[in-house]
Amino acid sequence: MSNLRGHPSKRPKLIRHGGHSASTELHTRHLSFALRSDGGFGLRTSYLPAPAPAIEPAEAPSHISAEIDPWNEMEHSAIFSPEDLQPGDEPRPQTRRQTPGDDPILLWLNEHETYLNKLLYLEGQGKNDHEACSCRKPSPSFRCQDCFSTELFCHECVLSLHASAPLHRIEEWKDSFFHTTSLKHLGFRIQLGHKPGESCRRPCPAYDNDFVIIDVHGIHEVSLDFCNCEHEAPHFKQLLCARLFPAMVTDPRTAATFSVLDLFHLLSYESKVSAYEFYHSLARRTDNTGIRPIQDQYSVFLRIMHEWRNLNALKHAGHGHDPAGVAATQEGELAVLCPVCSHPGIKLPPNWETSDRQWLYAGFFAIDANFCLKRRLVSSNAKDPGLTRGWGYFVEERQYKTYLAENSGAVQEKSTCVSHNAVNMADTKALKGLAATGVGTIDCARHDMKLPNGVGDLQKGEKYLNMDYIVFSALARFPHLTNVNLLYDIACQWHKKLQGCIPGLPIRLQPAPECGWANINRVATSTKEMGPGSHCEILDDFFGDSNWKKITALGRIMLNKLKEAVKATQEHKLAFEELENSITESDLGVSSLATWKAEIEAWETDHTKPNPFEHPVDTMTLAAVCLELAQRDARELEEGTTISLHAELSCSMLISTGINLEHAQRCLRTDTASLGPHATDTQCTKILTHSSVLQRRIDVWTGIQTLYMPSVANLHATGFTNSRSDDDDDSSCLRPNFDSGKAEDVQLLLPSEICSLVPCDQKLLEAEWSLCMAQAHDALNECHSHIHLCHQLMQFKQQHIRGQGANTRVKKTLDAVEDRLIISHTKYVCAHKALVPLSDHVDHIGWEQKLQPLKKSHLRPMGDFTGQSQGTAIMSWIWLMYGMSDDDSEGLQDSLRIEWCKARAHRDRWGEEIQLLLEEMQHILLFLDWQAHQWDERTGARVPQRPEDVEGVVTYAKKQAFIWRSLSESFKEKWRQAVKKTHFSGLHGLRWQAADNGGEVPNTEGLR
Repeated sequence: MSNLRGHPSKRPKLIRHGGHSASTELHTRHLSFALRSDGGFGLRTSYLPAPAPAIEPAEAPSHISAEIDPWNEMEHSAIFSPEDLQPGDEPRPQTRRQTPGDDPILLWLNEHETYLNKLLYLEGQGKNDHEACSCRKPSPSFRCQDCFSTELFCHECVLSLHASAPLHRIEEWKDSFFHTTSLKHLGFRIQLGHKPGESCRRPCPAYDNDFVIIDVHGIHEVSLDFCNCEHEAPHFKQLLCARLFPAMVTDPRTAATFSVLDLFHLLSYESKVSAYEFYHSLARRTDNTGIRPIQDQYSVFLRIMHEWRNLNALKHAGHGHDPAGVAATQEGELAVLCPVCSHPGIKLPPNWETSDRQWLYAGFFAIDANFCLKRRLVSSNAKDPGLTRGWGYFVEERQYKTYLAENSGAVQEKSTCVSHNAVNMADTKALKGLAATGVGTIDCARHDMKLPNGVGDLQKGEKYLNMDYIVFSALARFPHLTNVNLLYDIACQWHKKLQGCIPGLPIRLQPAPECGWANINRVATSTKEMGPGSHCEILDDFFGDSNWKKITALGRIMLNKLKEAVKATQEHKLAFEELENSITESDLGVSSLATWKAEIEAWETDHTKPNPFEHPVDTMTLAAVCLELAQRDARELEEGTTISLHAELSCSMLISTGINLEHAQRCLRTDTASLGPHATDTQCTKILTHSSVLQRRIDVWTGIQTLYMPSVANLHATGFTNSRSDDDDDSSCLRPNFDSGKAEDVQLLLPSEICSLVPCDQKLLEAEWSLCMAQAHDALNECHSHIHLCHQLMQFKQQHIRGQGANTRVKKTLDAVEDRLIISHTKYVCAHKALVPLSDHVDHIGWEQKLQPLKKSHLRPMGDFTGQSQGTAIMSWIWLMYGMSDDDSEGLQDSLRIEWCKARAHRDRWGEEIQLLLEEMQHILLFLDWQAHQWDERTGARVPQRPEDVEGVVTYAKKQAFIWRSLSESFKEKWRQAVKKTHFSGLHGLRWQAADNGGEVPNTEGLR
């Protein structure tokens, strides 16, 4: 049966059509296409009985295309009955037929002009031309841009229809097109305090009959009347009851609708749009021509949003239900808490303090600073006071500044380890015009949630004084934790004097890696110009929204983490078992494995014991060998057994200096080659200076060399050139050009280069042998470091770097590391080439088994198998070299022991990760139930003075309790099956029941 597919055409198509019934009668389906006057296609289908057609040829005729026909629904793939199959044949899987909807843009282009015509059609009156109004008045001329209908209305009808929609935009037909007008211009007045359409006996117009309302449709100037009847509420309360947020409490002249405040609040979270951009977008939506002047209410909108954020934070935290009122709010109570962290008041299992698994109940916190969130030195606390006073994520400002002022004389200790810029450059940060150079924070390290009172401004970089206060302000909320894990990128320096700094903190704060900044950094341009109060509270609001979004996503996040942990545990367990099986195949392996187990168990119990993860074999280094040779020369001079031919340079120092000069020549050749055709004058000057210095050093060295190696002078005079082959060198380093006369190409003629031609002093040969052996080991260690760094950079680039600029910077760093790897590779190759001829003149054997020829293919990470599987690939020999020892297998055994320790640790840590995730799930469910219970108690905690306010207070509390319970049931439903597959038991009180409503999770979208 053929698989032909045809073109869309107007000629009829004959298609074989077989039914699914047992009847063998065949029909011919007759399709007729016709082109309609409107440009569309008409299709007519009819079925005609017909005898079975002859078998079609296997190949399609050349005039029929094999492309898919989107218009032919059946095409040429006929429906056939099972009787059509031959014995042994299998039915072919039916592929999905392509439909016109698979390419919607192509279909839209066919109607391109139709869409454009409709847009132009709506600019006119359309079908409403010459039609009467719905009240039968002739010639209606008004229509609404925001109502669903495009019908025209008369003056009276348009006013009556908008009694409940006073902020819609109205157009008037005159002069043969629609003019923008307004309900105010038509005489419409908004009456507060009464139902829409009702009039007030004692209306009170707004001040100067000029009131501005900011709405999602634009900025509206309206005529507004307050109700002045007896027992009526103040004007600002009347506005609030109409869902209008007044700009002032007394005599308000501007208000914003709750809708526009909600919209901007959500947009600021998701798109980080600034208030300036949003407000001016509304202004352009009102009038995009600039012809009509619009009152500038931008500063009013900022003030309203400031108050709106504060009220929403109080409302969501339940402080509208506190009988003591808003004034009773304590520090940190407006923060959205992390459900995973252990909070006071939420039950932990009995006797958890004495559990042998304390890590299950430990706190994991990350400390970091962000220098993008600067704040300029604008405004003041008097002009821009804070509304929360430490109620959210920022520390309480007054107490924080007092502590800093009292300890301002403390000297910042410089870093003694890695010279971390956050420490050493804390006093050199650009401070001009800045009130804060950034913020410091402490977060939940497991789920990246901000902690209450865990954020503070940094005045001069990441100073310990600031970070100590911020860290212990957050930790003061966890007095019950006995085990706290702190992750800090400068912890190596910060922890040294931490205990001594604790007594200087306020009594209430004394205790009984990089965080996710990408999302919050986008608001830095907006908050940088804010005053101190707005700056802290806007960031508080964003931190709160970030925490809330993470809470709602915990169901999916924890499920994915658990699945990943279970998979990783199985993989690492299998890998560990395979490694142990391979080790125990020999008697030596069995005894070694028993020793390793005893060592690692002893170290895990007492860290003062030898660390089994470290290499005990001493590594040979060039510096150590130079020291040993210098000490030997000193002893020989004291004993009088040797006489130095130079007052300042012994024979061993001569060889050591020569090896250093060779390395300097390689580096200079690399730097010269990197200049390129468009090098700057500064770059060229730098290269020439280095070349001149190197030439002078070589001249001095060669002068002393002739004292110890007189034959070198004759070789230089005869123009001797080292003919040693470089065929085995694939290090990509530039070869010297001995005819150039440049300093980097001068032949030094060390003993290894001429020992096969002329006799050399045995001490010189021994000295170069020792130094070249050490140089080879140094070069291998450098290669290890560069390979590891390249591997880490590549992983970081793939996981975190996006964008051309960031990728370019990382590429530049990678190129620099790879250049260093090339130099280290060449350094090893040169040392190995020197060892080959020297080995014929010194009494050292067996060195070739350890120091093998180094190829570029050997320079790969330990886990890189170059396209092979782990079962067939062989680890590169460079990772088996950990120094020199008498036993050839000691380095290999040492490496194998460390790999076994790592495999064991990977297996155990992933198993613990599963237990920790299950414990965190338990904490989350307990936290959600606790939150629901808190809202249940708030339903009757406060009784408002006005009876009509009672319902709203109770309703909001019930809605919040419903949201928290719905989240709990949703998480249980997602986690139930995954938890059963973990096969872990014994977790206290973990409830995985179905939801009480039959397993269905209520929809909570948009409730918060």
